[in-house]
Amino acid sequence: MSETFAVVLAAGKGTRMKSDLPKVLHEVCGKPMVEHVIDQLNCLSIDKIVTIVGHQSERIQDQLGAAVDYAHQAEQLGTAHAVKMSREQLGHREGSTLIITGDTPLISSRTLSDCLNLHKETKSAATILTMLPEDPTGYGRIIRNEQGEVERIVEEKDASEQERSVNEVNSGIFCFDNRLLFEALDLVSTDNEQGEYYLPDVIEVLQRKGKRISATSVKDVKEGLGINDRTQLAKAENILQKRITEFYMENGVTIIDPFSTYIGADVTIGIDTVIEPRTHLRGKTNLGTNCIVGPDVDLEDYQAPNRTKVQNSSRTNDISSLPYVK
Repeated sequence: MSETFAVVLAAGKGTRMKSDLPKVLHEVCGKPMVEHVIDQLNCLSIDKIVTIVGHQSERIQDQLGAAVDYAHQAEQLGTAHAVKMSREQLGHREGSTLIITGDTPLISSRTLSDCLNLHKETKSAATILTMLPEDPTGYGRIIRNEQGEVERIVEEKDASEQERSVNEVNSGIFCFDNRLLFEALDLVSTDNEQGEYYLPDVIEVLQRKGKRISATSVKDVKEGLGINDRTQLAKAENILQKRITEFYMENGVTIIDPFSTYIGADVTIGIDTVIEPRTHLRGKTNLGTNCIVGPDVDLEDYQAPNRTKVQNSSRTNDISSLPYVK
């Protein structure tokens, strides 16, 4: 029976973050971005997840624990080289392999599932998840032939002026036939501006061998947002926070002022609860049904039973939690 695997690329230093913390451990809505990725993969029927670690690998392994397997990339020689580090765990197995970067916290399990399903249905050697952003600057361009088939992916630093005008770009998320992937990885060279082994070059290797290459575009371009600096981190925070507040409002929670309210990714809120302005809910806070919380309350890992009123005393700056009848 064919298996499904996932490789999460999390070995990079993330120098543009200007931080001692590994890039993928920077938080979006209270959770490290790589955990968002792992959470979405866990919604799929994945037989094995291998996370590629390198820079400060111990910190990433401490954070993720035994939820995934690990492979170590001692030298940062490019994304294709990073994937090769999983050969011991995956190189001998038959199936489909989803490859995703650990800095894409907005990706959804639905989009990943759609990509995997297309890959399997078309029996492709590779399937690329592409995007059509308003500004393609910084992304690898998808180069198609006259028949509309993908020929290769060109990194921006290696692209000609004509290639840079292409709007369809690589999201950095791929599905591969696992056996063909590891065969092609050995044929990737460092003949490029960065002198690195690029994973997108596997597409051209497979295309030259006459293998089927598929591509599908992500419906919401925000899902493919990769985080490289603090500005993009803040942008992802705002997008995900909007998703979270809208989810709860659509599912029976009243949020008086969504713009002054913060709700972490691991918070749970019961129906008919009212969140007053300037309320911050962090960690694994759990609010029952028919609660009133706020205003001006900041809770972390807080447990509120059904029909609890949580308020902030302006005189003592203490939180009071009282049962009430609504």
